[in-house]
Amino acid sequence: MFAIFLQLLPFFALIGLGWSAGRIGFFPPAATAYLTKFIFFFPLSAMLFDFTSGLEISHVFQARFMGAYLAGSLCIWLMAFAVAKLRGEATDMSTIEAQTAMIGNTGFLGVPMLAAVLGPEAVPAIIMVLCVDLIVFSVLFTVVISAARTGRVAMWPLALGVVKNPMVVSMAAGLIWSASGLPIPEWLSHTVTMLGAAATPGALFAIGASLAALTLNRLGPASWLSVCKLALHPCVIALSAFFVFGVDRFDAGVMVATASLPVAGNVYMLAQNYNIGAPRVSAAIFVSTAASILTLPVILHWVQ
Repeated sequence: MFAIFLQLLPFFALIGLGWSAGRIGFFPPAATAYLTKFIFFFPLSAMLFDFTSGLEISHVFQARFMGAYLAGSLCIWLMAFAVAKLRGEATDMSTIEAQTAMIGNTGFLGVPMLAAVLGPEAVPAIIMVLCVDLIVFSVLFTVVISAARTGRVAMWPLALGVVKNPMVVSMAAGLIWSASGLPIPEWLSHTVTMLGAAATPGALFAIGASLAALTLNRLGPASWLSVCKLALHPCVIALSAFFVFGVDRFDAGVMVATASLPVAGNVYMLAQNYNIGAPRVSAAIFVSTAASILTLPVILHWVQ
């Protein structure tokens, strides 16, 4: 376990470096926002294209795997939603808490870190988790919020939001290229590789810098949501993958590791966009990211 901790230490050291740069003002919030946007649209998208362009579609869309992850994650989503409602929260606040409880930082943290620690054979499983989070649960969140606030659901904005996501576009482009059977030109391959190489350090630094600007309010709900994300989510996913759906052991282990990631930053963007619970979500991101320094080595040790 200590060896795994040492493997993860450089990743968290880069997060800490970004946090320090944000705290001392060397990297102000405006710079962090532009860095995050750059990583999101360019290096991370290049990395995802590079990964998926070498995969077969049958490896990325496995019904049993995706069913196991969807079923386990939906259980956590519904549980967090129900707990929030029992505390007397409104439907929109309950929805953002449910999203916080099970959406992990797979894009910025999971893709670079888990691919490095678990090996390239873990990439298809990570991509499948990312697809479910970005498509199914993003749509679920928007549907529930729209129905609660307006009483109706507009399908076109939902579809447009998914299609405009650069991670979805880059993964789709890579899989289409892979299915075509065409070789990637050498100049394009080098360009994608060079750009994708900036994804890991840039994303980790951006995570840290963004944490420096987050507020620590409502630590009670934030702690509960962090427990959901770091402990309950991987436990339920393990039950679903190993015992209910009978997923391949290695793929199931990757699924559990991905489920143990801290709360994703894009949940905070949703909270800001819909003006619901942003301080609560930001606190959950900070608490879960800090605690994952200790919980991730335990999960990865068990997985390996």
